[in-house]
Amino acid sequence: MHPIHHTFGPLADNEQVACALRMTYTPWKYKHGKSTELLRSSIQAFFHEPTFVFASGRQALLASLLAMDLQPGDEVIVQAYTCIVVPNAIIAAGASPIYADIDRDTLNLDVNDIKARLTKKTRAIICQHTFGIPADTKALRTLCDAHDLYLIEDCAHVLPDEHDSTDIGKTGDIVFASFGRDKAISGVAGGAVIVRNTLLQQPIEKLANSATPLSWWTIHTLIHYPLMYRRALPLYSIGIGKLYVRLKRFLKQVVPIVTNDEKRGSMPALVQQMPNACAFLALPQWKKRQHINDHRRKLTTFYLDACGQHGWCDTASPVYVPTGIESTRPLQKFPIFVKNAAALRSALKKKQIYLDDGWTGCVVCPATADGECAGYTEGMDPVAEATAQSILSLPTHPQMTLEQATYLVQELATLIHKK
Repeated sequence: MHPIHHTFGPLADNEQVACALRMTYTPWKYKHGKSTELLRSSIQAFFHEPTFVFASGRQALLASLLAMDLQPGDEVIVQAYTCIVVPNAIIAAGASPIYADIDRDTLNLDVNDIKARLTKKTRAIICQHTFGIPADTKALRTLCDAHDLYLIEDCAHVLPDEHDSTDIGKTGDIVFASFGRDKAISGVAGGAVIVRNTLLQQPIEKLANSATPLSWWTIHTLIHYPLMYRRALPLYSIGIGKLYVRLKRFLKQVVPIVTNDEKRGSMPALVQQMPNACAFLALPQWKKRQHINDHRRKLTTFYLDACGQHGWCDTASPVYVPTGIESTRPLQKFPIFVKNAAALRSALKKKQIYLDDGWTGCVVCPATADGECAGYTEGMDPVAEATAQSILSLPTHPQMTLEQATYLVQELATLIHKK
């Protein structure tokens, strides 16, 4: 059995590996080609709104914020318990991030807490559908309309399909998506902006048309990501795969998910083009996102049932399952709360189960990021801080099998019983 994980090429299936290998033989197509436009037009056809693509989800967000012509002193509300690239984009666009607390049962914005953070300087609210759990977009839309604010939907963790009955992606003035290596679908890199507010269309289109290309070497490194993990995974449990990945990182042949500068709160105020090579990897996954989402739904249902069987849905149990989770949701990962999350992750690691996903022990993630540089001060949002310390997330990605999920739950149950 391969290691159980969140981050070792979670969407690098056989088709993506084949696409990456094929692209390496056509390096003249790295920057420009048909795939970028095919991906953009396919997303636009689904959402029925103007769509533009960029080099990453964070740059898609940055383009959206730049289009709003934010001024120094303007504020954008974002939830605590988020990735540092989100407040970085706000700062790069010239505004200040204002953190609101979360609802523990959805891991999304607490609408009542937002109301306490609103000022005359507030210009927008970023609504994050954390791990694929739908945020209360109706309440947020009402709030934004009442205060003349932009609503931005962050769909980095979930992309709706034809069977999705929620309001995800239907309410925001802007909807942005990420095609990073561990997101809803993956091109290893890339992002998209879906524009529902016509006032923002022209400035975003202008930014997309003037975006600069990534370097040839950066693109080459990105598309080798699925090939690297396909080689490393079978040998990971005996240490050779781990050494291979470390060597690649040492040689700077792996593009980091979050750079050291980003961890210190820095992001340049420029946008770049989505490489044709990354669109070539993302396009098949966009087309089969129904299949990917159904796999996530199957594992979400399995985990919910397993938690029920172990009594973990009982409020008196040592494990707490957020009540906002529904079996019909294609969760990017399945969150539960335990009192000794860090110790459990450490113990599970000895069983070849790697559950550190970068969203643990921090309110502005990853834990190695400097939250203060991104405007967060400890004590601002107590629910988010408690959540970050007690959360344990279980994988649902396409490479995670039902057999592995069964093994994971069994090992977790044994450890919880011992504790």
